[in-house]
Amino acid sequence: MKLKSLLLVSGALLAGTGSAVAGGYQVTLAGIKNNGMGGVGVGLSLDQAAMFYNPGALAMVRERGVQLGGNITLARSAFVAEGSNMQRELRNSVVTPFSLYAGFGPAEGKFRAGIAVYTPFGSKLQYANGWEGRTALTDIDLKSVFVQPTFSYAITDELSVGAGLVVLAYGAVNLQRDIALPDSYGHVELDGKAKTKLGFNAGIYYKPSDKLSIGISHRSKLDAVVDNDGDVTFSNIPTAFQSRFQATKFGATLPLPATTSVGIGVMPNENLTIGFDVNFVQWSKYRELRFDFDQQINGQTTSVSKRNYEDALTFRLGGQYKLTSGLTVRAGGSYDMTPVPDGYVTPETPDNDRVSGTVGASYAFGKFSLDLSGQFIRILKRTETQADLLNNGTTDRVAGTYKTNIVIPGLGLNYTF
Repeated sequence: MKLKSLLLVSGALLAGTGSAVAGGYQVTLAGIKNNGMGGVGVGLSLDQAAMFYNPGALAMVRERGVQLGGNITLARSAFVAEGSNMQRELRNSVVTPFSLYAGFGPAEGKFRAGIAVYTPFGSKLQYANGWEGRTALTDIDLKSVFVQPTFSYAITDELSVGAGLVVLAYGAVNLQRDIALPDSYGHVELDGKAKTKLGFNAGIYYKPSDKLSIGISHRSKLDAVVDNDGDVTFSNIPTAFQSRFQATKFGATLPLPATTSVGIGVMPNENLTIGFDVNFVQWSKYRELRFDFDQQINGQTTSVSKRNYEDALTFRLGGQYKLTSGLTVRAGGSYDMTPVPDGYVTPETPDNDRVSGTVGASYAFGKFSLDLSGQFIRILKRTETQADLLNNGTTDRVAGTYKTNIVIPGLGLNYTF
């Protein structure tokens, strides 16, 4: 077994295709209302979820409140190896990103403070038993929880600013793959937890009139680190080969890229709101993935796997219309450019450009309201050829064609006071 093959699996640390509506391994299922509007929110002040999309807009959210939201990500993926006609269906997998927001402040005051809890990275993939890339990846299960205390202040009636301290409070990953041996297959499992790390999320919101609003926000880069305490476990390794697989611990660092976003809100009348966002994600910081092991694997304790990601843009458009005093309906869509160049696609992130369509609705009753959202995402078919791999020196991954469709229903409950 080549060490690079093991590292390819480890490379899914805080990564994966389950990242439903953003390229690479980024997830933006942070607000149920926003989800129904194509993921827009930077140039709007819809509710307490502004803490995620643009902290500067929080001070313009008139009502204080608490909201809880959850999504179910249902992905159907398949792989066809180069030179084969056999389609390998991935085993069905489900992940459940969630969010919690609580916003406080004086009813007529200029500031708002709040706390946000959300899950911006997560996935679960289970490839078909015996698939062609089994020695690269069989299973990945990723969980992460971020906490963001936030403060926002309205400098004038039109202009507000805000910032939040972003805390990677919990990150865990479990990865598994098969090991090719002369007469059989062994198995390896990697299990690690990321250290607590700090970043920031800041934004500015400007509403020059009742019909127009503009926002800009920046989320800082944050490194997810397994600090040489991740567990490496081998199984089904014959005695004759066990001396080649001695590692019990691993360490690795994965950059969670900085994102700068610009958004515009247009309100033609009091019932209709339209939003347009552009997100710029600095994926080019992700050049390689280095792993360190406590003991040798096939004579090596360190290796580097190429990534060479590129900066990418996402375009989002959505709107909502208030049909009655209680009922609001929403729709939208997005186009997400992949950061992964040809020759660098990996089984844990078989990424390509993504196209999505969304719908949603809310119904208010007294101080409570219920939000619903639905999304359909198609990750465009992506073919990785053996020639691509050879040209880029990335033969630690498998050649073939990936395709993925994702359906994401969402449900949210709000209470205002």
